[in-house]
Amino acid sequence: MHVHGIVRTLVGQPILGFIVLSACVAHATVPAAGPAPASAPTPAPSPIPAIARTASPAPAGRLEHALDVVKTENIRSDEFFIASDELGGRDTPSNGQRVAARYIRARLERLGWHTGAKDGYFFRYTLDQHKLDEDASSLEWKHGEAHGTLHFGGEYLFTSTFDCKELTASGGVVFCGDAAKIDFEKSGVSGKWALCLDDGTELRKLRGPAKNAGAIGVILAAGPAYSGEPYDKRFAKELERLRRGYVSPRKQAGKDDAEAEKKADKKDEVYPQLMMGSSALAHLLAAAGAPPAGPAAGTDLGLALTETRKLAGSIDVEDVCGFWPGSDPVLAKETLIVSAHYDHVGTQHGVVYNGADDNGSGTCGLMAIAEALANYGPMRRSVMLIWVSGEEKGLWGSAAWTRDPWVPQDSKPICDINIDMIGRNAPDKLLITPTKALPQYNGLVRIAEKVAPLEGFPTLGNCDQYWRRSDQMNFSDNLKIPVTFLFSDVHEDYHQPTDKPEKIDNDKIRRVVRMVLRMLEELQVDRLEL
Repeated sequence: MHVHGIVRTLVGQPILGFIVLSACVAHATVPAAGPAPASAPTPAPSPIPAIARTASPAPAGRLEHALDVVKTENIRSDEFFIASDELGGRDTPSNGQRVAARYIRARLERLGWHTGAKDGYFFRYTLDQHKLDEDASSLEWKHGEAHGTLHFGGEYLFTSTFDCKELTASGGVVFCGDAAKIDFEKSGVSGKWALCLDDGTELRKLRGPAKNAGAIGVILAAGPAYSGEPYDKRFAKELERLRRGYVSPRKQAGKDDAEAEKKADKKDEVYPQLMMGSSALAHLLAAAGAPPAGPAAGTDLGLALTETRKLAGSIDVEDVCGFWPGSDPVLAKETLIVSAHYDHVGTQHGVVYNGADDNGSGTCGLMAIAEALANYGPMRRSVMLIWVSGEEKGLWGSAAWTRDPWVPQDSKPICDINIDMIGRNAPDKLLITPTKALPQYNGLVRIAEKVAPLEGFPTLGNCDQYWRRSDQMNFSDNLKIPVTFLFSDVHEDYHQPTDKPEKIDNDKIRRVVRMVLRMLEELQVDRLEL
């Protein structure tokens, strides 16, 4: 479940050094009836008829067989893998999330599901990494024929993650003396770096006056009188955050966005504010022929100084998509989507947030649906299962897919059933949105209300307050299709490291899965009123 306001995440470490085998362990018999795996065909535009034609009904007993395949113990096995410590909380992006995606893919392959993306089971979208590439970043100086390079972290640094953007700033250097005594307007810093000595003045207080005086950047250096900790120790936490970085979705500029993007880039421009260690300062002053304490304030050191910042680049993350083609030559062009996010909030300060309910429950529920449909065989309409990433960061994965949707075999998405946090609280408690109180109320909700009592949910509660908090929102807003959201509510372990698989009611997940299967069966009639 997404928390409003979370828009960044730490970048993960190198991929886990193990191979996922348990995804390939069979939970049920391989179906005799059902589509064989196939590569996704190249899509071509095809109109969907407004009224579907008649087709033969599903053979008697297929639904009951599919319902019987959904086993509590199988869901539990998947849950203990997906929410294991080894997957590190499945942050977006992270190595644990990549392993989870390949576990899901292996299950789809074993069950004979078709690929649901253009080049396989993965729909990929791009995140920009705001993470410094230290090998490509430097502070270079030159004085006559002499030159050298200072290295980030040990010899100089900056402290704000908001300054973690690419830049090149080059100019001369003016020595300005003690920071508290500087008159930048009289120091001749225009078009040059302002080099100041650290006397306890905060660097951020120098930014405005230095920039107003035309300085291209300001450097606060540990001079001979500085008695504090070395900067790399004093700002160790800030350095750790910078080295981990954060990610954000790549902006998708529209036709009229170019000017707005230019204005945004201008607003976000970085003004260089650097901290320089004592040894680096001594080296520069010696290269300039200045005394160790520095020359008089306002002296141009005759140095050329260039700061270069390079970022680590972009990273692709994955939604997992499986396609189950329909059997009716007309209705198969209409695809029923069932979605769940498989990410969580990762590892924080060395503590794994397992996300067993949020949303290991929905993730494993979708795998159970895949197995049940593999035993059911083809429905009249096609079905697409989508495990989306980035939900916890702001519904990123569903936003990316719904802005650039693709379904195999010229099919078209016509609705979405989204499941999130379905494994906790009272056994008969299940909430739904949109209810009649919202204008988005639709036929999917009526179907859910009809079949819910058959699986032990006598009355579906109201979760309209969560309408915009999970991925169904993007399917509704961007695709303009009917959606519904099944949810068992939050609890004391929500977004805590105590959201563990041992606490999950796997039988409740089983019954929600069976309810979704009944909904899919109800959606096979000739004419849908959604």
